[in-house]
Amino acid sequence: MKKTALLFDMDGILYDSMPIHAYSWVTVMKNHGLNMTEIDAYLNEGRIGHDTITLIADREGKQVDIEEKKRIYQEKTKIFASCPPAKPIQGSREFVQKVIAAGLFAMLVTGSGQPSLLDQLNIDFPNVFVREKMVTSFDVKKGKPHPEPYLMALQKGGLQPSEAMVVENAPLGIESARAAGLFVIAINTGPLPDALLLDAGANILFPSFEALSEEWQKLITETEN
Repeated sequence: MKKTALLFDMDGILYDSMPIHAYSWVTVMKNHGLNMTEIDAYLNEGRIGHDTITLIADREGKQVDIEEKKRIYQEKTKIFASCPPAKPIQGSREFVQKVIAAGLFAMLVTGSGQPSLLDQLNIDFPNVFVREKMVTSFDVKKGKPHPEPYLMALQKGGLQPSEAMVVENAPLGIESARAAGLFVIAINTGPLPDALLLDAGANILFPSFEALSEEWQKLITETEN
């Protein structure tokens, strides 16, 4: 079936924001007596914040009630917002424009609820991502790796799985998209080994947007045949 849409993750795909998320998580967890590493942040990218806190607390054998989880996430959001703004990933804006020029529409599917970054989208990617068709942590009950985020995107876009592809950089996001029946293009923009992305189910892996752009037309042709 002809592809009509491309579903984009945000952190680590549209924006080089994962180092800031990792710093923010490590800092706030330490402030609350919890041990979380930067690699933990990358491994849990895509989870709803509440679920990340629960996972780390359980691993540490500590009880964290609902109110403290809310405080932790609010503090994490403030730390993130206090850092210098994340810049778009190299090649992301050019690739998104290539997608739009080819007649496909772009949708955002992110586990993030970071207001400062969501507000930046229309500045760096003007008139591309429509809020009514975005899926963020505010929209779902179950975050990645559950398929709900991508299933919701399909519903909002009026799409069948065969009509869309996903661009992801994180194992949990890849698992989520694959569980929703979608073809996944992985771009490894972080410190995790390629094998983790492939083992999560990525159909194809690229080291950069530039590499993806070079193969884009061939990829579209092959996936539609």
